[in-house]
Amino acid sequence: MSSGITFSGFNNIDWSMILNAVMTQESQPLYSLQSQQTSLKSKQTNLTSLTTKLGTLESAASVLSNSARINTFAATSSDTAAVGVASGSGAMEGRYEIVVNQLARAQVTASATTADADTTVIASGGTFTIGGATITLAGDTTLRGLAEQINAATDSPARAAVVQSGPGAFRLVLTARDTGAANGFTITNGMTGGAGLAFTDTDGNGVIGDSVEDNAVAAMDADLLVNNIAVTSASNTLTEAVPGTTLTLYRQDPTKTVVVDVATDTSALKKKVEDYVTAYNAVVDFMSAQTTAAAKGDATSIGHDPVLRQARNALRSGMTGAVAGSTDFPYLSQVGLEFTRTGKLLLDSTKFDDAFQDNPEGLTRLFAGNGTDVGAFGAIKATLTSFTTVDGLLGSAQDKLKERIARMDTQILNLQDRLAVRRAALQKEYLAAETAMSQLTNQSGALANLSA
Repeated sequence: MSSGITFSGFNNIDWSMILNAVMTQESQPLYSLQSQQTSLKSKQTNLTSLTTKLGTLESAASVLSNSARINTFAATSSDTAAVGVASGSGAMEGRYEIVVNQLARAQVTASATTADADTTVIASGGTFTIGGATITLAGDTTLRGLAEQINAATDSPARAAVVQSGPGAFRLVLTARDTGAANGFTITNGMTGGAGLAFTDTDGNGVIGDSVEDNAVAAMDADLLVNNIAVTSASNTLTEAVPGTTLTLYRQDPTKTVVVDVATDTSALKKKVEDYVTAYNAVVDFMSAQTTAAAKGDATSIGHDPVLRQARNALRSGMTGAVAGSTDFPYLSQVGLEFTRTGKLLLDSTKFDDAFQDNPEGLTRLFAGNGTDVGAFGAIKATLTSFTTVDGLLGSAQDKLKERIARMDTQILNLQDRLAVRRAALQKEYLAAETAMSQLTNQSGALANLSA
């Protein structure tokens, strides 16, 4: 914007105001183009929102299109303080009686006492070997210093801690990193000099930990009965003892039987269906809002965009059409998935529960197919994928908008350049006019003085 160009004679003309008025008028095509571009960018944002919502719906449909994830089971334990249980994929309905005879334990081996953990030099050289890890001492070493070197050795099968067992009595305690007999370790004490560090070596063979009596805790496997079948495990967490479930052993008691029940979990599947209903209705709400906005002339809406209508029609068709390969339940409405008058989806819990209890296999075929046909949600997932992938229908619509916005960028820049040239030309003309009129004013004043 240039400074004001004002002629203060008998006409009192404000050239700056005239220039701005002319440029405002001539800039109308630019303003119109910028407004159109802003609307296109808003449409781009709305398309992104639609893609996100359809992607959420696609994820929910994917869960329901997988028969392994549909057949959900819940596992319960009659004594969770003794045996914990969690179900997973591959679980099978059944009852399992568990008796825990022995928990898996990690080996613990402790040294004799040392007077001080930080000042007493227990060795000045030599080696200290735990399993396959050898600690080489380079100089004076205290009990705590040895523990730190053991813990720094990544190949050590045990962790070291310094424990105060009494006044002026400290012990090095080595604990296996993992439970189970196979994870036990032996120690060879080859340290030299200093006060020394003693361990129990029951058989006197120079190898510590190879006798049960050498250890504070011997390495042991878990020992249990599952329906009177003997099972052993290096860990107290077992993933194969009961199919598709994880058992966690907390307490051993050979006299107590813990009952684990694995049963079909209606609530878990219903929650997945409800998640789909929620995602579907979020899409419906968004589409309805866009359609309403478009009807009111909102240029930023995608309510009139063909891709939105395609998505709406495809979803409706997928939810209402007959499902190939599902003979027991050809339609989703038969298991409680129904539409309201507003076009939203509703789950009739009673109808769903009845279908699940009466014919869970038929429900599974309806949702996830029969191995040949993909089922209702497999088909819906495929439809949604055709919209949400990068090269899908929504992606193509986005690309077209990007191209239009890019072309407008070029047009806007060209218009701005032409308007800048036009403004400079007008400024030059108005300055010349002001100069000429100023000269006329001066001449008029001179003539007036002569006549006086």
